[in-house]
Parts: sequence; C-alpha cells; structure tokens
Amino acid sequence: MKKSIKILIGVTVIFVLFILAFVVWGSTGPKAMDEAVNALTSDKTITVDIGRWLVFRPEDQAVTTGYIFYPGGRVDYRAYAPYARSLALEGNLVIIPKMPLNLAVFGVNTAEKIIQAHPEIENWVIGGHSLGGSMAASYLYTHPAEIDGLILLASYPAESNNLSNYSGDVLSISASLDGLATPDKIAASEPLLPPQTEWVVIEGGNHAYFGWYGDQKGDNQALISREEQQNLVFQSSLMLLEAVNME
Repeated sequence: MKKSIKILIGVTVIFVLFILAFVVWGSTGPKAMDEAVNALTSDKTITVDIGRWLVFRPEDQAVTTGYIFYPGGRVDYRAYAPYARSLALEGNLVIIPKMPLNLAVFGVNTAEKIIQAHPEIENWVIGGHSLGGSMAASYLYTHPAEIDGLILLASYPAESNNLSNYSGDVLSISASLDGLATPDKIAASEPLLPPQTEWVVIEGGNHAYFGWYGDQKGDNQALISREEQQNLVFQSSLMLLEAVNME
C-alpha cells in the first residue's frame, strides 16, 4: 500500500511539473515590438479598446464588416496591432482576442463570443496567422453560415477541416522564404480550400514578418523589409474585406 501511494505521489508531481512547464512555455513566446505597442493608442480616427480582446473601431464611420483575427502560436496578441489598425482605418471593426496560454487551439470558439457581442455587424470575416489561421479555419468549418470570408496568413486548414465546399471569400497569403509554413505546405493545402480562393505569395518574405514580434526560431531570413511585407499583407486583406462589404 505504501509503495502504491509513493508511486501515485510521484506520478502526480511529474504531472504537475509538466503542466507548469507547459504554462511557462506558452506564456513566454515572442513579445510585441515597440511598433506594435505604439499602434494601441486611440486618437480621433481610431478607438482602441484593450482587454481580453483588442478592439479597433474606426470613428465617425458606419461599420458593417468585422474582422476577427486569431494570433499565431505563443505570439503576443498585440504584435498584430499595426495590421489591425490599418484595416480599421479603412472602415472595418477589427478584433484580436488574447488566447489562453497564447495558443488559439485553446480558444477556437472565441469568435462566437465576439460575434454575439457585436450584433451591429452584418458581415464577418475570420482569419489568423500560423496556428491562429488554422484555428480560424476550424471555427469556420463548424460555423460556415456565420462567416462571410477567411484570411489565412502563413496558414492552412487541418485535413479534418476540409473547406473545399465553402462558398465565401477566401484569401491565402504566404511568403516564399517562410521556414515554418513552407511553400510546400501551403501548396499541399490547396485541395482543402475552395476553388475561388485567392493565392498571394510574398516574394522574399518570411514567417515572422506577418507580425511585429522579432525573429522566430526555424524561420528564414527575409529579403524584404517587415514594412514592405506588412503593406502587401494589408493591401491583399483589404481587398477581401471590401469584397465582403459589397456583397
């Protein structure tokens, strides 16, 4: 009996240590750069609410389209603030939720709460970077009637979330030098997305330049600036949001 108790205690201690290590790992990912933090300030054109969600709302504009953006795995959700702010300036409500342990896999259905909190929005687009994009695709897979468009940044759906029959607008933006969501992985995802998908490849771009959080392990060195890649991502994303707004 005493031996069994010792074994049980030992297993429990190992389990607790594993959980603690996982929590630390998820909470100590790449941090937002100064450029991202500076984009969180409200002014006469944009109101930024900071809390469990980052909400970017344009001032003095009638907003009918909302964009829910899931951050990349372990990345500070503030790292995508410049991207969100730019799209909000064009008349869109943009919301970035803070995910549990900075992992969207633990907050797949966060979009449901966001949609319920904003009944004034007529059209919804969901998207995300890397793991965040995959989880956004997962939410779309189970709620296709709620979502009018999908934007994937260096991301693709899981094989279990086949979206080839989805009728909404879809945009896949990838980078030629991405060391994580590699060109081969992006190409392999084509059968999982519908035929109307727009495919954009940023030549010379990499994985980390989809946000403002510094370099990332396993990634390649970009041949273009972060600003240039961000502008290309913004322009392509805006085209989809405008298309959804006109439908």
